[in-house]
Parts: sequence; C-alpha cells; structure tokens
Amino acid sequence: MLLGRLDEQRLLDRAVAEVRSGRSRTLVIRGESGVGKSALCDLTAERATASGCLVVRVTGVQSEMELASAALHQLCLPLLGRLDDLPEPQRDALATTFGLVPGPPPNRFLVGLGVLSLLAAAAAEHPLVCVVDDAHWLDRASAQALGFVARRLDAEGVGLLFAVRTPHRPPELEGLPSLEVAGLAETDAAALLDSVAHTPLDARVRRRLLAETRGNPLAILEIPRLLRAEELSSGYVLPADYRLAGDVEAGFRDRVRALPTDTRLLLLVAAAEPFGDPVPIRRAALGLGVAPRALAASAREGLSELGPTVRFRHPLVRSAVYRSASPADLRRVHGALAAATDASTDPDRHAWHAARAAAGPDEQVAGALDAAAARSLVRGAPAAAAAFLRLAIDLSVDPTARAQRALEAAHAEVAGGDFHAASALLATARSGPLDERSLRRADVLLARIAFATARGRSAVGPLVDAADALVAHDRAAARATYLEALGAALFAGPESTPGPEEIARRAVAALFTGASPPAPTASELVLQGLAEPPGPGRDALLRASLDGYDAELAAGREWLPDNAFAGVTAIWLWDDERLRRFSMHHADVVRASGATGELPLALLQGAFFDLFSGDLAACERAADEVDALIEVTGTRLVPFGALALAAMQGDTGRVAALVGAHLAGASERGEGSSVALIRWTEALLANGLGRYADALAPAQQAAGLLQPLDAAAEWALAELVEAAARTGALAIARDAEARLAVLAAAAGTDWGLGVAARSRAFVVEGVAAESAHREAIARLSRTCMRIDLARARLVFGEWLRREHRTREARDELGAAFDAFAEAGADGFAARAERELRAAGASARVQHARDRASERGGPTLTPQEEQIARLASGGLSNPEIAGRLFLSTRTVEYHLHKVFAKLAVSSRHQLAGALPDTTIV
Repeated sequence: MLLGRLDEQRLLDRAVAEVRSGRSRTLVIRGESGVGKSALCDLTAERATASGCLVVRVTGVQSEMELASAALHQLCLPLLGRLDDLPEPQRDALATTFGLVPGPPPNRFLVGLGVLSLLAAAAAEHPLVCVVDDAHWLDRASAQALGFVARRLDAEGVGLLFAVRTPHRPPELEGLPSLEVAGLAETDAAALLDSVAHTPLDARVRRRLLAETRGNPLAILEIPRLLRAEELSSGYVLPADYRLAGDVEAGFRDRVRALPTDTRLLLLVAAAEPFGDPVPIRRAALGLGVAPRALAASAREGLSELGPTVRFRHPLVRSAVYRSASPADLRRVHGALAAATDASTDPDRHAWHAARAAAGPDEQVAGALDAAAARSLVRGAPAAAAAFLRLAIDLSVDPTARAQRALEAAHAEVAGGDFHAASALLATARSGPLDERSLRRADVLLARIAFATARGRSAVGPLVDAADALVAHDRAAARATYLEALGAALFAGPESTPGPEEIARRAVAALFTGASPPAPTASELVLQGLAEPPGPGRDALLRASLDGYDAELAAGREWLPDNAFAGVTAIWLWDDERLRRFSMHHADVVRASGATGELPLALLQGAFFDLFSGDLAACERAADEVDALIEVTGTRLVPFGALALAAMQGDTGRVAALVGAHLAGASERGEGSSVALIRWTEALLANGLGRYADALAPAQQAAGLLQPLDAAAEWALAELVEAAARTGALAIARDAEARLAVLAAAAGTDWGLGVAARSRAFVVEGVAAESAHREAIARLSRTCMRIDLARARLVFGEWLRREHRTREARDELGAAFDAFAEAGADGFAARAERELRAAGASARVQHARDRASERGGPTLTPQEEQIARLASGGLSNPEIAGRLFLSTRTVEYHLHKVFAKLAVSSRHQLAGALPDTTIV
C-alpha cells in the first residue's frame, strides 16, 4: 500500500479488473520526477501479476532515444513466441523491424498493427498488462507504434500503462486518458517525513521541508541523505545546495560522485548499454579492469540492486550516472562497450558505441554509421536512420561526404515526419559541396516539406523548378516531380504560381523532346492534355488518358502512385463508371502497399462516388476510415468526405462545425481546392434544404475557384445555377449554366450531360424547359448516380406542380422522395416531402415513411455496421482488422454483438440481415 495514493490505486485497480474481464484500457500517468509514478507502476504490475495477468515492462532511457524500436523490441520480446499467430504481413513487418529477418522497409502503421495483434494474441491466453515507465524517453519508432496501439485497443484484454514526467508531452500520447499525480497531501507528506527522519525534527525545519518538497515522495525520502542530523534537529544550519523536489536527479548525481572510482565506472557501463544486456556489460567491465564486486558500494547507498545485471533503483539514478560522467569517461566506456559488442552479429549497436567513443572525425566509423542507417531504413525506421546519419555527419572527414550524409538524413527525417529537423539538415547539406543531381534532390525535398506542412501554394514553384533541373539527370525523377507539382498546384487552386496548365506545358516541353520521344503513359497524357489550350485538343487527350488508365489496368501493369490522376480525371470528365473502377483499384493498391499516408486521398475518390450514387452508408464508412487515418497519421487534410456527407444528409450543425474548424485554415494556407470544396458543401446543404439565398454566395465563391481537374468547383456551377435561378439572379444563372454546358460537352458522358440538362431547365421556359427536364432524367437514368437522378426528378416535379400538372408532379416528386429517403439524404428528402404535401400527396409520404421504418431494422453503431459489411463481403476477421486498424479480438467482439442484434448465426446470413442504412 502506498501512502496517500488510495484514489490512484483504486483507479488503477479498476483498470486491471476491466482488463481481466476482457476489455482493454489505456492510461497515461503524468507527474513531476519523484512524485511516485514508478511506484504506482510497480504496484499495479505486482497486483496485476497476483490476479493472473501477464505483465511485460519497459523503461525509456534517454541515451537510447536514437535506437529505433529499442523499447518496442524489449517490450515485445517475452511475447515473440506468438509471432507466428499473426497475419503474414504483420508478422513479417515485426520480424523485419526487430531484425529477425531481412526484408524491405515495413510500413510503420503495419508495424503498429502487428504490435496490436501480438498483444491481443498474448492476451487470448492471459490478460496482459504492459507497463511503460519514463515513456517520454522512448525512441520515436517505439512511441509511434505504442501510441497507435493505445488508440486502437478495445476488447482484447490488454492494459497499457504509461508514465510520463512533466513537463514532457510526447505527441504520440496526446489525447489518451491520463492520471495527473500531484504531491502528497500535507498529512501524508508529514507522515512520510516522520518515518524517514531518524532524529527529532526542529518544528521550523519540518514546516520548511514540507513546504519546499511540495509533497514529492522521492524528495522527502532523500532528506536524511542530504541533511545532517544537527541540521534536522537544530534548524540553524541549512546547506545552500540541498536538493528538493525540483532537483532530485542532482541529489543522485552528488551521491554517485561520492562512490569509489570503480563503482562509478561500472555504473556508467550499465547506464551506457542501451538494452541492459548483461553480456556486453560484463565484457566491457572486464575490459576496463573493473570487477563485479564494485557494484556492492552502489547497492549499499541504495542506488542500485545486486543481481545478474545492474538494476538501478530509479530511472533518475541511471540518468544521473550518465549525466555526471566526464566526456573522457563516456568515450572510454563506449569504447569498451564497442569492443564488447560483436560487429558481425550486432553491427548497429557496435557502430553506435564506436561513434560515441570517437574523440574526433573518423571516416571508418562514419561509414559504419552509414551502413547502420541503411539497415534502419530497410527495417522501416527512418528516425533511427536519421540519428545514425547525424552521428556520421559529426564524424565526417570529407566535406562532400558530410553534405551527402546531411541530405540523406533530411530524406530520412521527411520519411519519419519530422519536417523541422529535415529543414535544418537540408541547410547543413546545402552548406557543403553537392553535385548537381543532389542539389536538385535537395530542392525537391525542400518543396515537399513546404507542401506537407502547409499544403498551400508555396511548394508549387520550387517543385517545378526542381523538376526542370532534374530532366538532364533523371527523367523518371523529373516526371514524378512534375506530377507532384501538378498535384500541389491543383490543391493550391487558381492562385497557384505557376498554375496547372503552365506546369503541364513545361513538363511536356521537357519530357517529350527529340526526334523519338517515348510513348506517353496515361498520367503523361493528362500532362499533355493540360498543356493544350482549352478546346477539342485538350478534351481528346484527357479522354485518351482514361483509355490509357483502362489499358494499364487491363494489362496488369504496375499502378503507380501518380495514377491517382485516373480518378481525378474521371471525376472531371463526369465518367461515373470509370470513377467507380479507378477509385476502387487505386485504394486497393495503396492499401496493399502499406502507404497509409496516401490512403486518405485514395479513399476519398471512392467516397464521392458513393455519395452521388446514393450509397451514403458506404460513403460514411469511407469517411470514418479517412478520419481514423488522419488521426493516426497526423495528416493535415480537411475531412472532405465527412463534410460532403453531412451536407447531403442535411445536417446543418455538423456542416457548420466542420466549416468553422477548417475553412479559415485552408484559406490561410492557400488551399484553393479545399476552399472550393468546403464552399460547395455549404451550397449543396442550402439547396437541399430549399434555402436558395443561403446557397448563392458559397456557390459563387466555389465556382469562382474553377480550374482544370477541380471537380468541386465544377459541381458548384450546378449549385450556382439552381441557387441563382431560384433567387431571381437569372444573369448569374445563365452564365454558370453556359460554363457548365461547355464542360459537360467536353466530357460527353450521360452523367455530365444529364446534370447540364437539369441546370439548363432552370434558365429556359415552356417546352424547352420540359425537354431539358426529360433529357436530364433520361441521361441520368443510364448512370450509377442515383442522387443526381433523384434531384432531376425533384426539380421536374417542382416545375410540373407550378405548371399545375399535379398528377404528373406527384409521380416525379414521389420517386425523388423515395430515393432520397432510402439513401438517407434527409435534407433533399424534406424538400421533396414539402413539395409532395403541397401537391396533395400526404398519404404517400406517410406510407413511404412507414416502409422506411420497417426497413430500418435493429440499430447498429457505425463501427458495428462497418465490420458487419466487410464480413458479409467475405473478409476474414484478420483482414477486417487490417483494413480498419483494429485487433482481431476487437473485430470478434463487435461481430458477436452484431450477430446478437441481427439474430443471425453465421457470416453468410449477414448480407440479408443488414439494414440499407443505419442512423444512430
């Protein structure tokens, strides 16, 4: 029992009890050094073990922060016997990360999912409690993986307990449930002080000590070692340098310095060994001429414990030992550890120690660090690669090699997501001699950092300049960079300098020169199309690009990352069938590659197909997955899918909240396409609700941002025609309709021409209007886009009612209402309902609502429905877990609930039992 920590113990005991019941819990204990975080971790681990839980532990160590996945490996080591229980991709990712097998770099999110599955597999046998002390000193790869796991735990029977020293705030653990541990209450602090003071305390000293230690238990426990008995009892002499709560580590340093030389040296060897491995510690100690018995003095002082290896009394002791050592002693100890480490079996650890033992530049050690960095990249640990390269930079003899290492380290930092560090390394690289190709690589990297951190217009020009310069050195790299610049320009919007068309012209001029230029790929046809002036030539090339993507897909060729332009072009050309096919394939390829950072944008193309095709449940599932990916990747991306879905559902509060959260930032960053899409969703919402005056301004702003391949601004033209016509602004409506007609004619598809015909009906009258309405319905009936078809029927029904053709109006309005109600497009359904009632069809409305209620079935949560639909589609539980970044145990837990709610007993029965839509 810990003094004064009853509330904290009860909370932790409840967490362990929930883990034993099969649920999972995560908790971050926060507090200053010495406040009792480690004691709470120890007590929790002891009680969890006594109650039948398996407990695994790891402690973060500051000197090991450069060693990728060191803490993760130590935590998972007792569980690796279950590695073969994992799905093959996860098993291979962990095996590669831990250096068990060679292989290509595993995706860090696949590593996180592998850890989640490994913990769940271990918990299937015994409830599992993982204790991570000093989590603020975890290496970045371990922190990312464990933070990922902590956010995905649900029903595995796993507890994850972190201890973090304030004021550290590891970003990987932000937002997790936390327990703030403060100093002891005054009565408890006084009781603890009395228990350790082996002499009567002067009352004034007692009050001062209690005030200055602020209830910090470790500071109180150290008082007898820091103050002499006469000082405690007399109250007249207090040393100026005694240590209290804010400087406990300094007190440990003083005690370490008082130890015999051999004892200090042995402790330093243990503190410098990153994995606490007793074999190299013993070898290094022997190499230094230090016998194991030297540890006894440290044990007598309460700084360490005797055993098969050195165990420090508290993490602060280890830190104090390392920090108090002189540079010469540090080099001497790391040199001994390097000599004690087999370079053939553990080359990375050998290189790390050798680097810290070097007294000056050493090209041989720098070369070993280069090799360690390369191995880290293969293991999917870019942060570790950057750390090794930083050491190599410091040891470089040749200025050219130093600059090249800085450039490679910058690339590794970008891969790891540390753009600030990458920028500093780029400055170092540019200060040294780089060849022309390396300079252009540096330019591309700098622009990529600008785009990743702001997604605005500032990255466009540098990317194009870098692509221009790369042409002479590497055509493939130049092509990829031009396409990257095109994507950045489309994101930036019309204010991009240069714009998409200028980038395309420069790319075509650079890539397709000479007597026999290579045959263009589909993505290069997009560049060639945009290089042409608006008109038939551009339209033909863009349509040809879609044929090219189709051919590449049919031939089974490698689907390159820039083939994301397939879906973008299909949307722009209103090609619904190709949008469906390309978006599905692109998302599948990206998902299979493990490129999780690219997955949100890949999924959004499919989400918009689902939106317009009327499958709002599928759109919601995609939007939820995108939101989860944004959370785990930290991607700066407006939640486009969630916005569009809320607008189609008529959810004014949700749209307002999302617009308020994202519009200003997108505008400030220069994300013109994001602004266009946000404004389009506002117009869509208002038109759906029949609030045409509210739709006019956002539709105008979105349409005003029109640029090639930007579908949101294109869609906004249709919203602008309707809003302007309904509010009497016919000149605005006619201008927007004319622009939309040109774009639809260029596409030549039923989807585009159908939407254009629906819009034309707003700006003509009489027979011409009826003809346009009927053309819109006929064309859209031949597409997958049920929402646009329902909208065509809605506006035709409204026109018919105003023409006093009530019976015909009821048919069109009823069909529209049924489609909207079935899809869950509640805003448009409410508008259709009002029109139906005005046409005297109240009974039909009620009948439709009754049928919708009957179809509703039992209520599933969004996650339950998502899992159930994937299961009904034939995916196994591990496959579902991989798709949704969950553990297999969590999938099983939710499927069990789904089976009970739907009263089914097998996966084969799910498809027929699932409701069309579920609204919670």
